[in-house]
Amino acid sequence: MATRAPELAVGVPPLSAERAVTWPKRTHAKLSNGMQIVLAESHSIPKFHGELFFRSGEALVSGRSVGLAELTAAVVRTGTTARTSRQIEEDLRRLGADLGVSAGQDTSAISFAGLSDFVEPLLRLVNELARDAAFPNTEFERERRQKLEEVKLERTSPGFLASERLRKVLFGEHPYAKISPTEQQVLAYQREDLLAVYREIYTPENSFLVIVGDFDPQAILRLIESIFGDWKGAKPAAKANPSLPDLRGRRVYLVHNPGSVQTQILLGCHAITRKSPDWIPLGLTNSLYGGAFNSRLVMNIREDKGYTYSPRSGVSPLREHGYFSVSAAVRNEVVAASLTEIFYELDKLRSVPVPAAELADAQNYLSGIFSIGLATQEGLLTQFATSALNDLPDDYLEAYRDKVRALGPLDLLAMARKYFDSANMQVVVVGDKEQIQDQAALFGEVMVYDNRGNLLGG
Repeated sequence: MATRAPELAVGVPPLSAERAVTWPKRTHAKLSNGMQIVLAESHSIPKFHGELFFRSGEALVSGRSVGLAELTAAVVRTGTTARTSRQIEEDLRRLGADLGVSAGQDTSAISFAGLSDFVEPLLRLVNELARDAAFPNTEFERERRQKLEEVKLERTSPGFLASERLRKVLFGEHPYAKISPTEQQVLAYQREDLLAVYREIYTPENSFLVIVGDFDPQAILRLIESIFGDWKGAKPAAKANPSLPDLRGRRVYLVHNPGSVQTQILLGCHAITRKSPDWIPLGLTNSLYGGAFNSRLVMNIREDKGYTYSPRSGVSPLREHGYFSVSAAVRNEVVAASLTEIFYELDKLRSVPVPAAELADAQNYLSGIFSIGLATQEGLLTQFATSALNDLPDDYLEAYRDKVRALGPLDLLAMARKYFDSANMQVVVVGDKEQIQDQAALFGEVMVYDNRGNLLGG
């Protein structure tokens, strides 16, 4: 009987050198009415992507009612003084274009994309929406009804309930604490409320236009001037917001979800904004902890212990403040075990320098994700917009990968000790209190709420 020849060990080939990024040429301009512009050439396909940002969102108007900026954005899309909602849809189909309007905590935006041959008609439509939205009453009522259904549905989502409670804990009286309206607030909305928000936020002095695509920048700039140049309007007055609560000690906030067979865990603490010089090193530290699929948290409570399918962590930067959070949906019987491992991995990063090989893997991942994001016009637009809206240094994007590569184990140790505030971490658990309250109490004083945000006990 013939013997089988031994197989040769096959080594994994080393990674090739990282490719250099060829950054597109950028043109910066500002119209006399205050509208700022960034244009970037990308000639890979005969298309363009753009976004007209406004530097205000929910945080500016939440004192009047929560959700007004978001609903304003939804209704802006439904008609202008020159076009009905149906005409807008027909024009977009004819142009082969896409367009959407959105609002977040700190910005509102009109995003659009189309073929380069049709840049002028699409920009004229964007101009109409920014200046002459009509807010038809029938469309307002339709969007309000839809929002009401969304609000009702949110109350059944453990993920939403956890986010709502954590934001209230972390931000207190600050507008960032409010992420969604109540049913009563939605029912009280008036069309005039949206018009007031529109007139305040959608102004040229408050705007920033970013376009990436296959075009001649000087020709586009002349076109923008001819379309938007006579638009008038000042930016909103600056508003002072309350300071954040000083959170000392670890506390647990249990949102009672009767009959739930699993528990949504969400931990958080205050962190930083994009302007912080610690953003890049903290981003790498987070990637290693729970921000990547091969991170320590995923390897521990997903791959090794099987407590959850998709644990993750992230740093969420808002304009004035930021926060670090960790989330996982787990079986009720392993809530305490999951929290134990979450804190174990946090404290390990705060105690022991990261091994060189693990650090190199995290650097390859973060640098690679950044590079992949630059492969499309949309990805480039996102990077340019983030840099511009946060007033980052002119060479921030070009220097990003080198700064990631330059970080060492002690840099990550310092970030973990500074921002992974284990001793003062706030813990939210959404689940059936009869099954999880005793487990939650192992990690701090427990306060219990219902899914409407009412305090049930402590």
